[in-house]
Amino acid sequence: MAENKNAQQVREITDKLEQGIKELFESERFKEYLRTMSKFYNYSFNNTLLIAMQKPEATYVAGYTSWQRNFDRQVMKGEKGIKILAPAPYKAQEEREKIDPATQKPVIGADGKAITETVEVLRPAFKVVSVFDVSQTDGKELPDIIVDELKGTALRQGSPVPISFEDIPGGAKGFFSPVESRIAIQEGMSEIQTVKTAIHEIAHAKLHAVKPDEKAAPEDKKDRHTKEVEAESVAYTVCQRYGIETSDYSFGYIAGWSSGKETKELKSSLDTIRKTAAEMIEGIDAKLKVLLAEKAQSAEKDTEAPAEPMPEVPVYRETANYAYEAGELESYRASLTANVECRRAIEAAISS
Repeated sequence: MAENKNAQQVREITDKLEQGIKELFESERFKEYLRTMSKFYNYSFNNTLLIAMQKPEATYVAGYTSWQRNFDRQVMKGEKGIKILAPAPYKAQEEREKIDPATQKPVIGADGKAITETVEVLRPAFKVVSVFDVSQTDGKELPDIIVDELKGTALRQGSPVPISFEDIPGGAKGFFSPVESRIAIQEGMSEIQTVKTAIHEIAHAKLHAVKPDEKAAPEDKKDRHTKEVEAESVAYTVCQRYGIETSDYSFGYIAGWSSGKETKELKSSLDTIRKTAAEMIEGIDAKLKVLLAEKAQSAEKDTEAPAEPMPEVPVYRETANYAYEAGELESYRASLTANVECRRAIEAAISS
């Protein structure tokens, strides 16, 4: 009975997913899905979409007991769980032809037929489980799990091809050249626009580069519009992850792009976007971690390094007028210079 109930739940949630994919390609809904994906980039496509459909404002989810055991937090009374799919493989007995380990061919019996044996196999299956967002829980504060800053260095190190800055004719902000295997970005743009353009072009390089072992393969069937949709969607997701301003991203063309496409084709593009965004986020996070550690280490060395001793200068306590009349301007100036240097050193220490 329980098995039939689970199968029914899985079927219901799968039907919702099919409908959700068709309804997803409206400008605001698509942006909502990408925003959710930026937070749950390591979840499967299906579960990311399910979270976006049920609680688009979610930021961090876990199971009921996981909140208790791992985070010292409790799901608050009356909170409704977010339904997602969890793997639930099961063991089964199966009749198979017996294979000779030496020849890797079926073992033939005296009757000339292949001998069979019963083997235990693990069959894939899913079950519906409930997870809860952090906003639905109460208890101990969570550690900061979101990276707050994005450095140009981290992007350049994470790019699969070299990045150069140059004056690009025609008004383009940047481009990825698969032939030359490089990215060019318009010089002189604002820092934010430069980072956003770099993310977009790196997405193109990861998605649409021609790999050496693919030269003999048939020409890429994806049209230019699809490539732009994928790259822009990846860029929006990555920018969302790092809090980079995204109000200028517009997906009004998404409905037209998706019109007439099969669900399987749309799902394939969405999965490609998810995987590429996840790869970029994980790569940037890793580079940021190294850069921040190096920065902290450098700051620690600066703090530990003994400061150069300042020359001892007697404090001149009289006014400038008095120093002038008494012929002691040199002592007054030396004392003033020492005071200014002392003030700067104190301000630098406080700032550090």
